[in-house]
Amino acid sequence: MRPWTIAAFCAAAALYAAALSAAFYEITSPSWLSWHVALRKAYSIVAFALVAWLLRRAVAEWNGHWPDGGIVAAAALYSAAIEVGQYFCGSQEGLGWNAFDVGCGAAGGVIANRIDRRRTSA
Repeated sequence: MRPWTIAAFCAAAALYAAALSAAFYEITSPSWLSWHVALRKAYSIVAFALVAWLLRRAVAEWNGHWPDGGIVAAAALYSAAIEVGQYFCGSQEGLGWNAFDVGCGAAGGVIANRIDRRRTSA
């Protein structure tokens, strides 16, 4: 068993399930907050950064290397998969918000790359 691979899979699966849960969204960013959308977008970037960083560790664990752009693309693709799942769960977001959310996934990938570069260069 490879611990980083297991951690990456478990985090990605748990965060995917959370992203499809309306109850989770209401608990973590209640709609009565005037800035609940900004809050949700901010913590989504953190979640994408975590998943992307764990992916970097998992790839390294298998003696592989993905270029930074590959990690960013994987995080954006993961975000797009969440958007598709949310659509099938009844989300009413339009394509503009979908695109913005995929951009949040890519931003998380960029952050993960930067964190990992700092960690390995220190």
